[in-house]
Amino acid sequence: MALLTNKDIYKLVNHYIGVSGGYLGDFSYRTHAEFYHEFCDLDINPNDYLGTTRERFITILKQNPPNVQAIIIRGILEKYPAGSSNIRTKELHQTFTLLAGRLAGVPTIATPNLIITSDVVERAIKDAEMLVQTSGATSGVDRIHTALHGYLIAVCADARITHSAEASINELFKALKTQHPALNGFGSRAEEVTKIIRGFGGILDSLNPIRNHASVAHPNNELLEQDEAILVINAARTILHYLNAKFSKFSKMKIEDEMPF
Repeated sequence: MALLTNKDIYKLVNHYIGVSGGYLGDFSYRTHAEFYHEFCDLDINPNDYLGTTRERFITILKQNPPNVQAIIIRGILEKYPAGSSNIRTKELHQTFTLLAGRLAGVPTIATPNLIITSDVVERAIKDAEMLVQTSGATSGVDRIHTALHGYLIAVCADARITHSAEASINELFKALKTQHPALNGFGSRAEEVTKIIRGFGGILDSLNPIRNHASVAHPNNELLEQDEAILVINAARTILHYLNAKFSKFSKMKIEDEMPF
């Protein structure tokens, strides 16, 4: 697994954490030393290094292996969550979350920035990303299921497509396929693309039993292995990427109604 590049490090330091007068964020020498124990559970003492807090932090990042770099990045994201300053955007937070996952050996597809969404969808996506990075992909399966389910409900609401209150993911997807104008044609190679879209239906049909019987949504005795959980999460994110691209051309709304989850 490749180490952080200098570009990654300076982007984290200057564009996410922020630097003023040589100090990193709001770190003092004391709180910088405490950070590695409190947020990372690492036995690192920055007082063993020379320089400002910024210089010490950069040296520590550069001198440690990828898995430790991932732990430090996650600690920074926990200490400085998205929105805690005007430079700590959701997009940068997601960038470093995924970078930490790659450093730790968790290959995942990025979650798209959804145009049509809801508060529940956003919370579920945030939870899924955090769980994948901190507890493993198996822990994120339930949340990505909720995010995808909630997204389809939000799109139906945006397009004024009615459905039962208990509609499953697959039932919602079928309603959108037959009633939403965004899925009314697929351009060149439409026959082959249509087969892929039908394949989405098969994936969605499998998500419910996986979520109910092989995730931490319930006290199941047998859970998905890490590789299969990553497959499930990446498949769901791929579907979200495609549908977001298609549906975003028809709406710019954010649905505020809560889902009954």
